[in-house]
Amino acid sequence: MSAAKLPDTGRQRAVIENVRPAVDGGRFAIKRTVGEVVVVELDAFTDGHDQLQCRLCHRAQGEPRWHESAMVPLGNDRWRGSFALDALGRCEYTAAAWVDAFLTWRHDLARREERQDIELALVSGTALVQAAAARARAGQAAEHAAELEAIAVRLAAAGALGERRRIALSQPLLELMNTYPDRRLQSMLDTVFPVVVDPERARFSAWYELFPRSAGEPGRHGTLADCEARLPYVAQLGFDVLYLPPIHPIGRSARKGPNNTLAPGPDDPGSPWAIGAAEGGHKTVHPQLGSEQDLVRLVSRARELGIEIALDIAFQCAPDHPYVQAHPDWFRWRPDGTVQYAENPPKKYQDIYPFDFETEAWHALWRELESVVEHWAQLGVSVFRVDNPHTKPFALWEWLIAEIKRKHPHTVFLSEAFTRPRVMHRLAKLGFTQSYNYFPWRNTRHELEQYLSELCQGPGREYLRSNLWPNTPDILPEYLQLGGRPAFVSRFVLAATLGASYGIYGPAFELCEAAPREPGSEEYLDSEKYQLRAWDLDRPDSLAALIARVNQIRRSHRALQQDWNLRFMPIDNDALIAYCKHTDDLDEILVMVVNLDPHHLQAGWLELPLASFGIDEARAFQVHDLLSDARYLWHGARNFVHLEPAAPAHVFRLRRRVHTERDFDYYL
Repeated sequence: MSAAKLPDTGRQRAVIENVRPAVDGGRFAIKRTVGEVVVVELDAFTDGHDQLQCRLCHRAQGEPRWHESAMVPLGNDRWRGSFALDALGRCEYTAAAWVDAFLTWRHDLARREERQDIELALVSGTALVQAAAARARAGQAAEHAAELEAIAVRLAAAGALGERRRIALSQPLLELMNTYPDRRLQSMLDTVFPVVVDPERARFSAWYELFPRSAGEPGRHGTLADCEARLPYVAQLGFDVLYLPPIHPIGRSARKGPNNTLAPGPDDPGSPWAIGAAEGGHKTVHPQLGSEQDLVRLVSRARELGIEIALDIAFQCAPDHPYVQAHPDWFRWRPDGTVQYAENPPKKYQDIYPFDFETEAWHALWRELESVVEHWAQLGVSVFRVDNPHTKPFALWEWLIAEIKRKHPHTVFLSEAFTRPRVMHRLAKLGFTQSYNYFPWRNTRHELEQYLSELCQGPGREYLRSNLWPNTPDILPEYLQLGGRPAFVSRFVLAATLGASYGIYGPAFELCEAAPREPGSEEYLDSEKYQLRAWDLDRPDSLAALIARVNQIRRSHRALQQDWNLRFMPIDNDALIAYCKHTDDLDEILVMVVNLDPHHLQAGWLELPLASFGIDEARAFQVHDLLSDARYLWHGARNFVHLEPAAPAHVFRLRRRVHTERDFDYYL
């Protein structure tokens, strides 16, 4: 019986495992934005007592050579390293480790006491330094090679033992030896961990949804030019993404009338999500909205104001979409010879035909759908909100998003997937930049704390970036229906300060539109999905001023521009919720308190973690309410707050020291 083959790696004694961050063992990418730093931790160890070196390796995807940085030991065989991200696209990282003979020798030398042991150790050390000098010379580093050779001579000389030992343990020698280590027996991870590097807008953004056809004068179908005229209003509110529902021709067959009825009038515009008619399909602008040139001008003008235009991607067709006639094999046909329309019983969408993604012609279908996104990207659109991605194959999205971002790495995709948690997370792993989530239905303090902690502190945060929406054209939550203006204010402040990215469907939101189609429904009465609406943006009860103020606060304070720093704080009234965000350097400390009861005044004692804020409990400190501009002096960790429904939120900035109570003079 022949002996088993010996492993090729038998002398590679370093072990690397338990790498974090990693998504499914490196199957999917973690997500970061330009300017951020990736911090990597891992376990690295070896048998026995020898010392290790560990290096973090990183590079842009496709780059032939790795860039390296030293990892530092944290104790218990855990190591940490980091690298900065300075370019959009994809990059990757892995790690290498090896038993380092010089570090082991140095560690032992520092503990030797007998003269003979030290003399023998210096002989061994001289050989190690000479070998490093040879490596330096082979690497064309003649100056360093000469330094190492000179040190080797001094270690081998018959000089004072103490001086030779001091040289051997010196920091300059350690740095030189670390520059030219012996890595012949290094272990390198087989796994390469990917990173998607997105623009800052992927991490921090404020979205405003607007139906273009309702942007015109009352009684007239709006246009993209009307949207352009609305841009200063959106900019004044402080939004940086203007999201437009589908702008394509709308089918006439099975068109829906007001409030989703099946009997439309001759002038009813139908649902924008019923895409396609004789005028064209997914690559065509609805003639009543304007032309492609109008869209290009809108995108350009918006960008001048710091706003990106987001378009809706809805991969579905109206019955009279050109695809239905040209590619009947892309659809599912019923026994009666008709195409199966979309259903989610008891809901029926007779005006929408879904694609059959199990068609034999799926290659052609996929390429056509990718070309739809590419068409609009070529016209300058860089943000896409994708309708119901969970009803399309996972593999389609992984391929399509990668293709688009390969050519347009600044592109942002928002997943509108109000679906099961694992499906939502899978879509995020596959490449969606941001995700809708369950925020619209999380109302109590316990629900909010539990869910936002999961989003911001759980393992999914490496790939799922939440975008918090208190309402959408499809969702008018019961809380908003019953809570009046205070409910809209509190939900807005929660969305805008709990999350670095959030959105509202307006003008329905700022005008506190709250009438459901029928009791128990989350559908809006007289929804814009099925008819034109005229909005009076100058109404005195509009939340526009509050929205503008909060967005200005978000832009001015870095602490609100990220999610991972969210922490909830104790407060002794469950009708109040308290949480904080601060920068790593504590230059900004923001504390938010929100009244979740839209009908009654609520009060309680808030407990602040002063030690973690770097605030001396024995001294007074100032809190500045950024919403009302009021200032207060607080003492100690426990402080009293009360919030009425008319003003249900505080956004405090903490000032860490004050000189006197009289003049509120403060430092940061």
